[in-house]
Amino acid sequence: MNKIVSSLKEAVKLSGLKDGMRISFHHHLRNGDYVINMVMDEIADLGLKDITVNASSVFDTHAPLVKHIKNKVVTGLEVNYMGAVVGREISSGIMDKPVNFRSHGGRPSDIETGKTPIDVAFIAAPTSDCMGNCSGKYGKSACGSLGYAFADAMYADKVVVITDNLVDYPLSDFSISETYVDYVVCVDKIGDPSGIVSGTTKITKDPVGLMMASYATKVIQHSGLLKDGFSFQTGAGGASLAAAKYLKDLMLKENIKGSFGMGGITGYLVDMLEAGCFKALMDVQCFDLKAVQSLRDNPAHREVTASHYASPTTKSAIVDSLDVVILGATQIDTNFNVNVHTDSNGYIMGGSGGHSDTAAGAKLTMIVAPLTRARLSIVVDKVLCVSTPGNTVDVLVTQRGIAVNPLRQDLKTRLEEANLPVVDIHELKNIAEKITGVPKNVVMGDKVVGNVIYRDGTIIDTIKNTLK
Repeated sequence: MNKIVSSLKEAVKLSGLKDGMRISFHHHLRNGDYVINMVMDEIADLGLKDITVNASSVFDTHAPLVKHIKNKVVTGLEVNYMGAVVGREISSGIMDKPVNFRSHGGRPSDIETGKTPIDVAFIAAPTSDCMGNCSGKYGKSACGSLGYAFADAMYADKVVVITDNLVDYPLSDFSISETYVDYVVCVDKIGDPSGIVSGTTKITKDPVGLMMASYATKVIQHSGLLKDGFSFQTGAGGASLAAAKYLKDLMLKENIKGSFGMGGITGYLVDMLEAGCFKALMDVQCFDLKAVQSLRDNPAHREVTASHYASPTTKSAIVDSLDVVILGATQIDTNFNVNVHTDSNGYIMGGSGGHSDTAAGAKLTMIVAPLTRARLSIVVDKVLCVSTPGNTVDVLVTQRGIAVNPLRQDLKTRLEEANLPVVDIHELKNIAEKITGVPKNVVMGDKVVGNVIYRDGTIIDTIKNTLK
């Protein structure tokens, strides 16, 4: 017995997919993914319509989705993140129904609790055997962790594994087991692993970025959290990577032994693991190829599921044990609400991902961002979209000062005693507007094109269409 079928089209037919059903994808190949476009083209060729696509993220490489939306092959879209190319089309109002944006923790939670049942899950697997035991760690398209695909595989009615590296049974070091898989399809190529690279992957040389990274490290140093057992997550932007480098140097100097680094894993977090700063890395997705190699070779670098990472309905998630997270923002308002879904003109170009999950769980949530971007202040009276509620954000670090949420007077006192440049967030807004001028109000349309679903299932904001 084996589960190999002759073609992707045959697998779609065998899955029983019909008009009106929901299908799912994961995003570990990120902007190098070929699978969503391949599957959607086959579904369109079969004449299927009214399909809801539940994808953990959609990137610019998935621009062909737009034609399937316009042709009514796709009439529903559910994502945690959306790149600017598809986002701009969605912002213009091409869909009849709003896109449902969830977080990286909220998505698996809603799949597992039956709120968003998946009819057919398509798993992009860099290596699989004939029965569907599969992994992201091996093969020419190795992407590392398959953390976001577990809920899809475990709860979908039908599961199709798509691979470009079919190996002899059994693949012993599998991530997803054959017990969940119905069909296996071998194709020429599932993606380009160089496209998984997120952010700049290099430490910034920009003086503004280095100053923000220095401030961010000093905030951590004086927060009271940097001690043995410390845990940490950061992103892949240049300033975030610089902060990781500074933090590594500080931990080695002070001989601090942390417990774990988490999240989208970069080579800089791998460096911290190998230097002894952490006992383990908990990896739901790899952000670069050094992280992929580490996951393959180092037993202390663990693959984890999206539910384990951040689900609010599991018995516990790793975010609940997190000390410090460094996050970004396109806007932050004077109540510390953060927007990562739209740009300053209201166009969709992102999504929460794990932003709101980690902010809710971490003991210290730090936004690191330049005070102005594209000649606009990032500090505003009211963000265009609330992605992460202000009551879960503790501090904003800019090159012109550090603003502490009034809810964290304890932290403010610590940072002032350390002689860090603590300023009121309103003062940061005034400083920025003296440079950029007061921005004009952004006028949006009346049509709701996106619902922002918080990790507990409530709609915390809506995104309206843009006007030409």
